Amino acid sequence: MNQQLNQKLAELRTYLAQFPELSIAVSGGVDSMLLMYIAAAQNNRAVYAIHAFSAAVPSQAHSLVKDYAKQFNWQLKCIDVAELEDQNYRKNPANRCYFCKSNLYKGIAAACNGIIASGTNTDDLSDYRPGLVAAKENNVVHPYVACDISKSDIYALAAFLGLEKLKDLPAQPCLASRVETGIEITRADLQFIDKVETMLRPYFIGNGKNSTLRCRVTHAGVYVEADSLPQGDTLKAILTSVQNACTEAGHIFSGVRQYKKGSAFII
Repeated sequence: MNQQLNQKLAELRTYLAQFPELSIAVSGGVDSMLLMYIAAAQNNRAVYAIHAFSAAVPSQAHSLVKDYAKQFNWQLKCIDVAELEDQNYRKNPANRCYFCKSNLYKGIAAACNGIIASGTNTDDLSDYRPGLVAAKENNVVHPYVACDISKSDIYALAAFLGLEKLKDLPAQPCLASRVETGIEITRADLQFIDKVETMLRPYFIGNGKNSTLRCRVTHAGVYVEADSLPQGDTLKAILTSVQNACTEAGHIFSGVRQYKKGSAFII
């Protein structure tokens, strides 16, 4: 482990130690999971993993949070922030994430005491993140940002700490991020997206570190996106499986294409 990364880990531990009680919003992605692991390892204060479960949370992420909580004896609280009851969220505007995070942080504040922390890292600051506005309004702290820790630093720290499931874990944003801006967010579509991604994930295991898979619901139909696209019989099997799932759900299947970050987002 290089000296610079070691220093960042030490700074992160020092930063976290200042809070006698800390509630970490744990989504199931590598950022928040690693933050919780590091914070919980410092046994001199109360640290809670707060996991919001809903139709928008990938089932794989929910399972990972529960597995890690059990393995490392985390104080886990699962809460339902009922974002689907918020019509502003359901309308899926360009700033949908603001309404999602507002519901999340208010839900955490109602269920816990102390400071709320997120897994936001320095790379996130260069992207359009309306959820950061909600974080500021709810006095949420960002330990990675405070300690100048990037996404690549996070993966390097996970590898150093021996967290095998995390060191190669792709980003796992909420399932609503797969729905193109302006299309209403529904429970049925979120469940459909999770079903398709869960069904296809075995086809993409081994296609490269941090291989990314998305099922996009767009105005032009459903697309499957991946950063490493299978060929031949594997591709045929994927096409057949997704076509069947789309037919059952009443969607049009428009094909497979290269993964592009934020391709469902339209300003």
